[in-house]
Amino acid sequence: MPRVCHFTGKRTRAGRSYSHRGKAKYLGGVGTKVTGITKRKFKPNIQRVRALIDGKICRIKVSAKAIRMGLVVKPPKRTWKPEAKQTTE
Repeated sequence: MPRVCHFTGKRTRAGRSYSHRGKAKYLGGVGTKVTGITKRKFKPNIQRVRALIDGKICRIKVSAKAIRMGLVVKPPKRTWKPEAKQTTE
């Protein structure tokens, strides 16, 4: 499954990382220079949670922001317990 939020559509984004060298002008240097540019990834905070979708409980991948916004409806806690065995005496 891809790393995509079910509700917000957040996904892994590509970007660049810049390496600098030198001293800033306001600190008395001649300025900073870019010495290298490398590709990087910005990954969203994706969690795998159980949620109610169309009345059914299923596991979905959701961003942490969607959970905080209240978009995820969690299923009710399970209260069922097996019956205790009865002894006949």
